[in-house]
Amino acid sequence: MKTISQKISFLILFVFLTGCIMPVKADAAYEIPGSALVQTDTGAGCAAKTLDYGYENNTYLSLRDIAMALRDTDKSFSLEITKNTVSLNPGNTYVPVGTESVLWESSENPDISLRRNEFKVSGETMFYYTLIMKLPSGAYDCFITAADLAMILDVDITVPEAGIVQINTREPFGISPAALEQAGYFYGVNSVLVGDATTGELYYQYQSDVPYPIASTSKLMTCLLTMDAIAAGQIGFEEAVTVSDAARALSASADGVIALEAGGQITVRELLLGTLLPSSNECALCLAERIAGSEEAFVRMMNQKALDLGLSQAVFYNSNGLPSYTEDPIPAKRQNRMSAEDMFRLVSYLLKVYPQVTDITSLEEATLESLDIEVRNSNPLLRNLPQVTGLKTGTTNKAGACLVTSLAADDGIRQHDLVVIVLGTEDSIERGRVSGLLARYALYAFQTGTEKPEAVPASGNLPTHAEAAVDLILRTARKR
Repeated sequence: MKTISQKISFLILFVFLTGCIMPVKADAAYEIPGSALVQTDTGAGCAAKTLDYGYENNTYLSLRDIAMALRDTDKSFSLEITKNTVSLNPGNTYVPVGTESVLWESSENPDISLRRNEFKVSGETMFYYTLIMKLPSGAYDCFITAADLAMILDVDITVPEAGIVQINTREPFGISPAALEQAGYFYGVNSVLVGDATTGELYYQYQSDVPYPIASTSKLMTCLLTMDAIAAGQIGFEEAVTVSDAARALSASADGVIALEAGGQITVRELLLGTLLPSSNECALCLAERIAGSEEAFVRMMNQKALDLGLSQAVFYNSNGLPSYTEDPIPAKRQNRMSAEDMFRLVSYLLKVYPQVTDITSLEEATLESLDIEVRNSNPLLRNLPQVTGLKTGTTNKAGACLVTSLAADDGIRQHDLVVIVLGTEDSIERGRVSGLLARYALYAFQTGTEKPEAVPASGNLPTHAEAAVDLILRTARKR
């Protein structure tokens, strides 16, 4: 197993290629063409085209050039690239198209955009942000960050010196959050926490005791109170809820996700699906109004539950995590806040009391029969790691892009829920990348054992009736 010091080489590459330090320019909208020498531990190598996207050192590598460099190694892969799709198949032999190792003919900035194209690995769709462009030869090429490529191929990548990329095909991918923190990688993130929700053990934390806006990850508390109401028999899973005028107005606003009509009906099950998968603000409001009679009363329940669980830095203003304005002549703009430590306590409690919630949050898509629509899960890691079981994304201008991820792990004795909390990244691209790196670290730490700091127990008494009360109805969600 690698030690932290042995992983510093990957850290150097990651910082160098993803532009983790503060950019020289405050604003940039260009792609800088360049090149790097790619070498492998088998002696193979070639020149590779690069693009610095948006900022200097935010480097994307030519996937075709990398495929050529790895063609005769154990990490070879074939490629099919079109205008909008990429298909990568590890273990297959790459067939050259004639553009490999041919460097840029012009230093002018290419006119391309970073986007989430259809990206398949061994036939399975995954979520990675890439640059696809048509080369002068007519063939298409795809540009990807070294960090994403290292995760896909499970290889170690280093930068022994400037302009040289070393791919160690015999070394698995590894990550050291402590080393990344030392290099300043998390300067662009509000807070981070990685731990085992089953035992309360923490593997890594960064600014985890500082409260920050949490955006739609607030809906995890709304989910918890909904599950409490179901377990108590207050509401039924298949009960039809009437859409209020307030919910309709929210659905028609710029923050609306699912179109709802006042007076229409939608079941509690569908409202939970809408709340947790596409992050519907209006579905969360419908649940709040049904459970407490009004959102104001529900917010009081949210804050009381936070106190009951010992979430000392949590404060809620609404059920969905949107900005909340006061009614003053000069209104204050407030947002639900919580520290990563408090979020870890909340999630640990939710997963222990209602483990079946992952039957919903692990769904990639679902049908809301009452509305006759399909909804998709906004969590990108569900497509990239088979161990991922949830839980919730969230984004506002103030909160940044947030993601609370749960992963299933087994130590041979019992099932564990690992949790990765990432609050306040710059955008959804970095949110997915930071969370993906730390999710892999969580699995590594669980499997190998690391020096673990204090445990953070979930506060409050765990009701023994909860699992039996909701087991059947949550299994129904997965079947449908």
